[in-house]
Amino acid sequence: MREKIDALTQNLNRTIVGKTEAIRLVLVALLGGGHALLEDVPGVGKTLLAKSLARSLDGTFQRLQCTPDLLPTDITGTNIWNPKSGEFSFMPGPVFANVVLADEINRATPRTQSALLEVMEEQQVTVDGVSRLVPHPFFVIATQNPVEYQGTFPLPEAQMDRFMLSLSLGYPGVDEELEMLQNLQHGIKVGDLQPCLTLAEVAELREICSQIKVETVLQQYILELVRSTRQDEEITLGVSPRGTVALHKATQALAFLLGRDYAIPDDVKFLAPHVLCHRLIARGGRSARSIVDRLLRSLPIP
Repeated sequence: MREKIDALTQNLNRTIVGKTEAIRLVLVALLGGGHALLEDVPGVGKTLLAKSLARSLDGTFQRLQCTPDLLPTDITGTNIWNPKSGEFSFMPGPVFANVVLADEINRATPRTQSALLEVMEEQQVTVDGVSRLVPHPFFVIATQNPVEYQGTFPLPEAQMDRFMLSLSLGYPGVDEELEMLQNLQHGIKVGDLQPCLTLAEVAELREICSQIKVETVLQQYILELVRSTRQDEEITLGVSPRGTVALHKATQALAFLLGRDYAIPDDVKFLAPHVLCHRLIARGGRSARSIVDRLLRSLPIP
């Protein structure tokens, strides 16, 4: 399994230049059984990373290009009248896939965004009173542009809370951008990537990650960190219990990716900004990242 993880990482590095940390975070969300939100300016490789991951897994992939005229049934699917059989038949939507890319998710209306709430949490879709399970494993990776507000709709707190973590790719360095230009002539394209991880192996890796040892004192540290967001005067809305579970699972997945069968406080400190910041609402336009960093500094490390 360690070789499989290394092969997957190498596969992603073939198209995504110099983004080792971002790749690791996406894999943490995948192996932790959660979903990932990529927030960054246009053109830094958010969609490329999502598509590369989908190509690297031997499963089904669907892409949602979110627009204001997208309807909930365009996501979940709908019942269509079949004149030959004289009855309705269900036409599944793009969420019936192993990897779903919701590109520019904040361009969809709140009504359409809500169509993802059930499937992201319960991995099922209910249409006309009938619930249908989506394929397993199920992984949503969404992108959004945080600086452009023309024709966008902020994601509600319930939607943000369903993402295990959020991350930003950032601009590449000089050497990385030069390598990107050189790859235009000789580099590999997303369509050339070959699957290196089966769905059964993803399920097995998730099970392995769930067995990573997290000592009680470290669990208490996670709990104190999360509960401090609910009591801080600079925070209007603190992190939910779902966020506590997400931080715990992400810590286990990161420890596994780093080659350990146990978690350490540094795992929690590295992941906390990515798992907690998008779940809380700061007062007075304050930076959620700076608040989480302050809380990390104030708590004693076990």
